[in-house]
Amino acid sequence: MSARRALKAVLVDLNGTLHVEDSAVPGAQEALKRLRSAPVTVRFVTNTTKESKRDLLERLTGLGFDIAEHEIFTSLTAARNLLEQQQVRPLLLVDDKALPDFTGIGTDNPNAVVVGLAPEHFHYEMMNRAFRCAKQERLRKCLCPLTHCSPAVSQDCRDDVGGAQQAGMRGILVRTGKYRPADENKINPAPYLTCESFPEAVEHILKQML
Repeated sequence: MSARRALKAVLVDLNGTLHVEDSAVPGAQEALKRLRSAPVTVRFVTNTTKESKRDLLERLTGLGFDIAEHEIFTSLTAARNLLEQQQVRPLLLVDDKALPDFTGIGTDNPNAVVVGLAPEHFHYEMMNRAFRCAKQERLRKCLCPLTHCSPAVSQDCRDDVGGAQQAGMRGILVRTGKYRPADENKINPAPYLTCESFPEAVEHILKQML
């Protein structure tokens, strides 16, 4: 099987790979355009729980990235999918900015708990509610921490690149965002490839498809 046929999709991490907070990685917008010109599906993944997909999309488009909402898969997306599959009513212990991603999910008389990064909600009253909800024997218990996604191109060596390779993908590590020197030596097997930035990773991907 040729490399062109074998490569069907590329998963791209967002914060730290395409952008660092409110600044785009130099050359990332043009690199993404080049990647989109290839016969490969591109999807974007992130484990952030601090903002809704809508807010994240506004940030990305404001930085000049041509990305559609349906192309983004977040930890909030994963949590919502699990809630719908399990047909449970969650107590949402998440940041207020994340709540739009749970619109339409019933939360009355909760029988599940979803926990995200929400320091302002980690107080006695809320935590007591969460523990009481989880321990009641008459309820269907489902503690759903927001999960990491496993992108193929990321600046997070252990969780993202390592996770991608455990899932059978080729993990490409980029030296931007949270990357620190020698991170590539912290997982086994080592990353399939380590690049200076997303544009360099795209160059490698495109060459493999020739």
